[in-house]
Amino acid sequence: MRPLDPRLLTYAASARSFFAAGALLAVVQTGAVIAFAYLVTQLVVRAIDGESLADLGGWLAALAGVVVLRFAAAWLTEVNSTRGAAVVKSQLRAKVLDAVDRLGPGWLAGRNATAVGVTAGPGLDALDTYFSRYLPQLILTVVATPAVLVVIWWQDWISGLTVSVTLPLIPVFMVLIGLATQSVQQKQWEKLSRLSTAFLDVVGGLSTLTVFGRQHRQAARIRTVTDDYRRQTMKVLRISFLSGFALELAASLAVALVAVSIGVRLIDGSLGLEVGLFVLLLAPEAFLPLRNVGAQFHAAADGVAASTEVFSLLEAAGASTRHDPPSARAERADRDGSIGAGLELRGVGVRYGEVVAFEGLDARARAGQVTAVVGESGSGKSSLLAALVGFAEHEGTIVVDGSDVGGQPAPRAWLAWAGQRAAVLPGTVLENVTLGDAEPQHPLAEAALALAGAPEIGLDTVVDSLGGGLSGGQAQRVSAARAIYRARRLDCAVVAFDEPTSALDPVHEAQFAAGLRALADEGRAVVVVTHRPDLVAAADAVITVVAGEAGVSSDAARASVAATSAADDGGTR
Repeated sequence: MRPLDPRLLTYAASARSFFAAGALLAVVQTGAVIAFAYLVTQLVVRAIDGESLADLGGWLAALAGVVVLRFAAAWLTEVNSTRGAAVVKSQLRAKVLDAVDRLGPGWLAGRNATAVGVTAGPGLDALDTYFSRYLPQLILTVVATPAVLVVIWWQDWISGLTVSVTLPLIPVFMVLIGLATQSVQQKQWEKLSRLSTAFLDVVGGLSTLTVFGRQHRQAARIRTVTDDYRRQTMKVLRISFLSGFALELAASLAVALVAVSIGVRLIDGSLGLEVGLFVLLLAPEAFLPLRNVGAQFHAAADGVAASTEVFSLLEAAGASTRHDPPSARAERADRDGSIGAGLELRGVGVRYGEVVAFEGLDARARAGQVTAVVGESGSGKSSLLAALVGFAEHEGTIVVDGSDVGGQPAPRAWLAWAGQRAAVLPGTVLENVTLGDAEPQHPLAEAALALAGAPEIGLDTVVDSLGGGLSGGQAQRVSAARAIYRARRLDCAVVAFDEPTSALDPVHEAQFAAGLRALADEGRAVVVVTHRPDLVAAADAVITVVAGEAGVSSDAARASVAATSAADDGGTR
C-alpha cells in the first residue's frame, strides 16, 4: 500500500492545487515550530539571567504572534484538506460514472455491481480521512522533518547525529506495520463489499424469499457476514493500536537519548543552556510528523483501498477505448467500393477474454427495412447489439451510410437503441421518453409512445424508483418509445431493439411491429433482436447469429426461422 498513489494526480487534477497549498502551509507551520522553540528558549534563558518582565515584553509578544500564526496555519490546512477531499471525491465519482458508461453493460455484467457501487459511494467517502488527516501529515513530514533536523545539526552536531541515527527506526516500523495492515485491510474491504452485496440481494428478493419461507435463513446469513466484518475490523484496530504504541515507544526512546546527552553535557559545562534547551525543544518536533503519519495511516487505509479500486477501474476504461488507425479503417472501408444507405457488418465478432461470443459476421441491414436478428439463447445476439452501441469490444468493421463508425465512442449519434431490460427512472413518463433532451417535445413524445404501441399511457404518468406506476409491458414500451423519440429527434440512421416484445401480448406486439415498419418507412435501418415468430415474420430480412461461429444474413431464411421459432414457442402464448 503506497503512501501516495501517483495516479491520484492523473485522475484528480484538483489534487495538485491541494498539494501546492498544503506544501506552502507546511512551510509556514515548520517556520512557526522553529520560531516557537527559539522564542521559548530566549524567554527562559533571559528570565534566568534576571531580566524584568518589561524587558521580556517584546519576546512575549513575538511568541504570541507565532502561536497565532501556527494556529492559523493549522486551521487553513484543515480547510484545504476538507475542500480537497470534497473536490477530489466529486471528480473521481464523475470519472467512475463515465468509465462505467464507456465500459458498458457487458463489462458490468461480469462484475459485482454492488461492489462497484460501494467503491464509488462509501469507499470514496473514506477519502475524507485520507485528505484531512493522513496527507497533511505526510506533506508536513516531508517539509518539517528535514528542516528541523538541519537546525538541530546546526546547533549541536551530537544531538543531530543521535536524531539522524534513531529517526529511520520509525519508517522501518511503519513499513513493517504497513505490510501487516495491507493484508487485513484488504480483507476488511472485501468483507464490506460482501456484506453490502448480501444485504442488497436479500432486500431485492425479500418478497420471493417470504413466499417460500426462506427469509429467516437469509437473516442468519447476513448476521454471519456481519460478524465476519466485525471480527476483521477488530483485527485492523488491534494492529492500529499496536502500531501506535510501537511508534510512540520508538520516538520517546529517541528523544530520551537526546535529552540524556544534553543533560550530561549541561552538567559538565560542555554545552550552553541556550543551545541545549533549544535543541531539546526541537527534538520531539523531528519525530512528531512521522509519528502522526503512522497513526493516521490506518485511519486512511479504507480510502487508500477504495481509491486503488477506482484507479483500476479508470485504467480499465482507458484501455478499453479502441480506435483503429485511420489507414486501417480506410483500407477496410474501401474493400467493397461504394456502399449504400443502411448498416453493414464486415467480419464483425465479439469476444470476452478467451470466450468467443460470435465471429466473422457479414450482414446488412438496409435503410427502409426491418431486419430481425435471431439465434439460440447465448448465441451472441445481445453482444452484437452491444458492439453496435459501443459497449463491447469488437473485431471487424461497422459501416453506416458508407462510413466506418466502429471506432466511435458511445453514445453514437447515428444510433438509437433500447436494451433488453426495460429501464425506467423516477419521474414522469415524459421525462423517461425524452431522457437527455434539454427541450422535450411533447408531440414527438406522444408519437413515440403511439409507435411503441402505448398510446394509452399519459405523459404525466408518474413512475417511482421501483418502476411503480407502470406494468412490465408498459415499462417495456416506454423504454422502446425512448429509442423511437431519440431516432426522430436526432434523425438517427439506425434504430436497434433487444427483445422489445418479450413482455407484450399479441395485440400490442402487432402494434409495435407496425411502429417498426413506420420507422423503416422514414428511411432508417431498423434492427430488432427477437425470439418472437410474429416479429420475425414481419421483418424484411433476417440475420442469424451462431455462438462462436460466423452468422448468416439471408432474406430467404425468414420463413424457416419463423417456423423454428413458432415450434419452439408452441403453446406458450
